[in-house]
Amino acid sequence: MGFTRAELETYVGATVDDLVGPGLRLLFVGINPGLWTAATQTHFAYPSNRFYPALLRAGIIEREIDRGRGMSDDDRAHLIERGIGITNVAHRATARASELTKQELVDGGNELRAFVRAHRPRVVAVAGVTAFRSAFDEPAASMGERDGGLEGARLWIVPNPSGLNAHETVESLADWYAEPARAAGIL
Repeated sequence: MGFTRAELETYVGATVDDLVGPGLRLLFVGINPGLWTAATQTHFAYPSNRFYPALLRAGIIEREIDRGRGMSDDDRAHLIERGIGITNVAHRATARASELTKQELVDGGNELRAFVRAHRPRVVAVAGVTAFRSAFDEPAASMGERDGGLEGARLWIVPNPSGLNAHETVESLADWYAEPARAAGIL
């Protein structure tokens, strides 16, 4: 599956439904949907995004998910059965996360607090330290587990899996993602 730039541009401002079900143990939180994600209605969908390969490598999921084509209903069920959910800090699709305003991130942080209160995951893993800093007004926040958690859940800041994050590999992301997965009882 591929999209032209013009086709992707039609998804600016679109939203993607949260992936959440009963028995939520581990909630992954992205920054916001990219255009490919909006087009496929699959979180972390851009073909070079390393989220699903890292989950597979860590043993968090048990099968490959073809993110570039979009998740199947079976893929979604697999994640939900494992107790995994996915949402975003901001819900408006953009070509780049840098297109979000500070206020959108702050509002998204408040919405995330309410989401966590409503769905009560054991663990929340926010993928992106810069977005976390803006959303929660914590300019010194760093990667790893955060003291105090978030609305009763344990909280980790983990690296963004985007291919633009050149400091990380599938292997290093798998290591980062395994920590909150262990705390959530998935590994």
